[in-house]
Amino acid sequence: MNERVIKRTARVVLGTSLVLAGVSHLTVARKAFRAQVPDWVPLPKDDTVLYSGLAEIALGSSLILTPEKHRKAVGRVAAAFFTAIFPGNISQYMNQRSAFGLDTDQKRLTRLFFQPVLIYWALKSTETEQPDK
Repeated sequence: MNERVIKRTARVVLGTSLVLAGVSHLTVARKAFRAQVPDWVPLPKDDTVLYSGLAEIALGSSLILTPEKHRKAVGRVAAAFFTAIFPGNISQYMNQRSAFGLDTDQKRLTRLFFQPVLIYWALKSTETEQPDK
């Protein structure tokens, strides 16, 4: 499989995952996502969950649909979003809040190491694609 296909597949998988996560923010997983909102966020937790869900739907759609000339910018915005929501993951760990099957400190700690993977994934999958050789 060539680099273009790998990047396109990675971008579509990440985008689809974001759209699905965003929809779940607005519907079936609102309570679970509230467990991740740090207490210091100045908005009501439910509002934060709704706004972040809308952002995930927009970002996911953009990863899938944005023309190549704007893809790198979308990847940077997605990476910034993953960075911005990381304090929620830390808060879930620090406050021992169970959600999404993360019901032990070890599981919550392990999850923290996946956020850099998402940041890398967003950046790498949106790099300018090299023409096939």
